[in-house]
Amino acid sequence: MSITDKIKQEITDKIKQALEAAMDDGALSAADIDALSDRIKLEVPKDKAHGDFACSAAMALAKEFRCAPRKIADEIVSRLENDKGKNIEKIEVAGAGFINFYLNPAWLHETMRAIEEQGKDYGKIDIGKGKKVMVEFVSANPTGPMHMGNARGGALGDCLASVLEYAGYDVTREFYINDAGNQIDKFGRSLSARYIQQLRGEDAAEFPEDGYQGQDIIDRAKEFIEINGDKYLDADESERAQALINYALEKNIAALKTDLEKYRIHYDVWFRESELHKSGAVKAAIDRLTERGYTYEEDGALWLDCEKMGLEKNEVLIRQNGIPTYFAADIAYHINKLETRGFDRAINVWGADHHGHVARMKEALEAVGIDSKRLDIVLMQLVHLMQDGEVVRMSKRTGKAISLTDLLEEVSIDAARFFFNMRGAGSHLDFDLGLAKEQSNDNPVFYVQYAHARICGILRILKEDGVSPKPFAEIDPSLLVHESELSLLKKLADMPEEIRISAETLEPARMTRYVTELAGEFHGFYNNCRVNVEDEKLRDARVKLIDCARQVIAGVLGMLKITAPEHM
Repeated sequence: MSITDKIKQEITDKIKQALEAAMDDGALSAADIDALSDRIKLEVPKDKAHGDFACSAAMALAKEFRCAPRKIADEIVSRLENDKGKNIEKIEVAGAGFINFYLNPAWLHETMRAIEEQGKDYGKIDIGKGKKVMVEFVSANPTGPMHMGNARGGALGDCLASVLEYAGYDVTREFYINDAGNQIDKFGRSLSARYIQQLRGEDAAEFPEDGYQGQDIIDRAKEFIEINGDKYLDADESERAQALINYALEKNIAALKTDLEKYRIHYDVWFRESELHKSGAVKAAIDRLTERGYTYEEDGALWLDCEKMGLEKNEVLIRQNGIPTYFAADIAYHINKLETRGFDRAINVWGADHHGHVARMKEALEAVGIDSKRLDIVLMQLVHLMQDGEVVRMSKRTGKAISLTDLLEEVSIDAARFFFNMRGAGSHLDFDLGLAKEQSNDNPVFYVQYAHARICGILRILKEDGVSPKPFAEIDPSLLVHESELSLLKKLADMPEEIRISAETLEPARMTRYVTELAGEFHGFYNNCRVNVEDEKLRDARVKLIDCARQVIAGVLGMLKITAPEHM
């Protein structure tokens, strides 16, 4: 339990005790406090003048006590005044019945002890209890390079996985390779046409109307020719297409792995859709749905009866040609995640265009007997690349759509990962290329990294004078009473709670906001409080404080896989 959680629990317990005392002496009517304990919550006021914590329990319990909220609040506070404990300095009732708590700064000083004792593990919590969670993200079709949406999904998914690890979950990062189905058939036909065109001229083969038009298809065909020449020119179309698929698919998957590794994303598992078909898992999933009465045949195809599940549109599972659909394979894949491999929970990061697929997938899981609450879907909105206020759609280098590789040639990996996590997945994101490259405090990643580098610079100068951070037991933390010092301590104390909320809401953007705010608190402290003062005890306390800030900034950046430079 974090320091903040402990103090909140202490205050909550005292409020309950005060209510029970008020009931015992007849000041309040009888009620089951244990049953109502979820209404006794503490919040951090937006206005610091209203205290460190505020409680609205008096309003929440007015109906049960059949009493005005202000009277309930007064009864609570009158009893707390006699037993505030060492951490509560002042309590007051405000407005209709809010109770504001003002704490002794000593509780914040303990944050430095916790950071010292826990080191790199500071902020880690255990709400996950070691439960197995799989986060599947990016999963781009291996038929071409990754685009900007994949770039955002990569940063979101990877940082979400890190947050969940900090929250105590056993996390597996997985990439689902769509190496079967219609898109691979189209991939093969596109490659086959380009192969023939390269050898016999552009008019020798008609390019598929729905084919993949990218330069990468031509490049793969040329590479294949360098190895195999015209060996497949007169081969059967299916044989030629399959040979090209076998070559190009592996090259593309290797390129995906290389690009993602460069982006600091390391997957634990690369799972192939084709394995689901080969193993019979897709057929087994369809059979299971049929046995449970959720399929029907019509027009030579097998359909999933979504209307029976309360949804509007039915979905094809097996086409007229006998080939299972992507949706059928996806159902089998989720059975594999949650049943075959036994993950307690699966989290998918999908593009917003998959919105309609969410309900169908969850209902399909219920139809096969799997609790759909074990599946969470994070829908990611579009990202626009901006330059000088205008949307950038094409790469300067290729003249084609912006890819992950193009982006990382323009901006640093640090900037890309930070910027993609600046807003929640459900919000549209304008990625400002110019801002991402700026070396100024307007650039949020620079602002945070500069805070870390500035602290390192202060510590280096002090070290030259023989001053280094001392153990917590050897400093006098009671000297840290300036508003800027206490604000910085409070922000440091907030990290475990930020991890909890981020993990529960599946919003890693919360952590970029947190570390930006933490950097702001440090910069404010730096402007208001000199570290190397003549009073050695105050100096040592401030040195310890900024060293703790350094550790926490570095820890959050490390969790997000963003560097924490010591020089800038």
